[in-house]
Amino acid sequence: MMVFDNLLMGFGHALTPEILLYTGLGTILGTAIGVLPGLGPSATIGLLLPITFGMNPLAAMAMLCGIYYGAQYGGSTTSILLNMPGESASVVTCLDGHQMAKKGRGGQALGIAAIGSFAAGIVGTFLLLMLGEPLSRAAMAFGPAEYTILMALGLCMATSFGGHQVKAVIMCILGLLIGTIGTDSFSGVNRFTFDTSYLQMGLDLVPVLMGLFAMSEIVSEIEQGIMTNPEMLAVSTKLRNLLPNLDDLKQSFGPILRGSVGGFLIAVLPGIGATATSFMSYALERKVSKHPEKFGTGTIEGVAGPETANNAASIGAMVPLFTLGIPGTATAAILAGGMMMYGLIPGPLLFRDHPDFIYGLICTMFLGNVMLVLLNLPLISLWIKMLKIPLHFLYPVVIGIIIVGGYSVNFDPLDLVVIGVFGLFGYLADKSGFPTAPLILGFFLGPAVEANIRKALIVGRGDMMIFFQRPISLVLMTLIVLVLVGPTVVGYIRRKMFPSAAAVNLRDVER
Repeated sequence: MMVFDNLLMGFGHALTPEILLYTGLGTILGTAIGVLPGLGPSATIGLLLPITFGMNPLAAMAMLCGIYYGAQYGGSTTSILLNMPGESASVVTCLDGHQMAKKGRGGQALGIAAIGSFAAGIVGTFLLLMLGEPLSRAAMAFGPAEYTILMALGLCMATSFGGHQVKAVIMCILGLLIGTIGTDSFSGVNRFTFDTSYLQMGLDLVPVLMGLFAMSEIVSEIEQGIMTNPEMLAVSTKLRNLLPNLDDLKQSFGPILRGSVGGFLIAVLPGIGATATSFMSYALERKVSKHPEKFGTGTIEGVAGPETANNAASIGAMVPLFTLGIPGTATAAILAGGMMMYGLIPGPLLFRDHPDFIYGLICTMFLGNVMLVLLNLPLISLWIKMLKIPLHFLYPVVIGIIIVGGYSVNFDPLDLVVIGVFGLFGYLADKSGFPTAPLILGFFLGPAVEANIRKALIVGRGDMMIFFQRPISLVLMTLIVLVLVGPTVVGYIRRKMFPSAAAVNLRDVER
């Protein structure tokens, strides 16, 4: 009964003209970002974050979350029609989706991707609604020691964000170090401020995000000299039979069901991300199929499973953010920064102190997934035409938005310096194969980890055994050990089962 009451309250806030407008805007913009190669949801949300300052928090978060799950759907369009994943989570879709397009069944592939995305969004959002409050209540039983180990688990999981595991660990540690800049809240001592007042409060999250994701991405794309691909201009955008037939739906029912539930549950673990989830879904469907030899030749199960899983994963990534205050992906970390900018602290108290916001936001996810199906299938021709826009016209506009948006956060010119420094750093890290997502997670969680370690040691009178005395701590310690070997297992599966997909350059697993 309480769930029903919460649902009614949430829809009461979500079904207002302002919230509906921004939810629709977010889903359309997210789809466009998913279609265009280069800019991912992380860069786009980081870019738009300062623009939302002063907005209704629910409207702003509805739009930003719409960009997140909308981008997962948008990446399927170019993956299927052009064999070019617009978003890294859609890499696996290329294997069978493009083969279906070659056989004249591109419309059916896009249709089943839309149906799978819709099912994943509805199932994932319902599971979020059911699990959110119980998990947040359970998290209230955590003390400083348990929170410390939980955040350590999140940091360990950051090593699975992509790239070489050792390099990911290095970036995570660097993020922790950057998080120590500023005045120590316990002792009042300035750390790494170089006697400048600007650094006494630490680095602001928004300029760091804009530089590390948006600016570095633009610089990298400009360096590669990406222009409009002449082959894209010849692509026909006239698609027929977008609705799969009865046989297609029958074959896709199992993959959609498994992808919806499995993708959500896997993504609840911080650090897994939509890309790894889509690979796992493809591996599962190939394993349970009666005809695994057909995978890679244009089977519809190879589209339904991964496309459903990566959309469910974008919803599942919200669970640790909303209930524990731990962002599971780089995009979730940016959303966490946005919530803090609006005065909302992600974590177990969110459901108790701000039920109107959190349940309203969950209900916008229901509405956003309906909008994705109703708006995006008729607009497929428009998305393909967007690929004909020369990027050397598009990127200068984006750079201008970055500069204006970065300055408008605090109206401090030094924020632009931070954007430039982290933009250069992100570009060099990307060139060297160092993933930037672990740095963001380390930067975001670092101050909380430090504070909880100190609180735990004060409670335990300096005895380190306080971190091992409760069963919760021991379970989390076990998970940390399992997580450290996880990337090796995922990498082995990817190399063995997806040799063609392994050749695709995943510049950042969850961007």
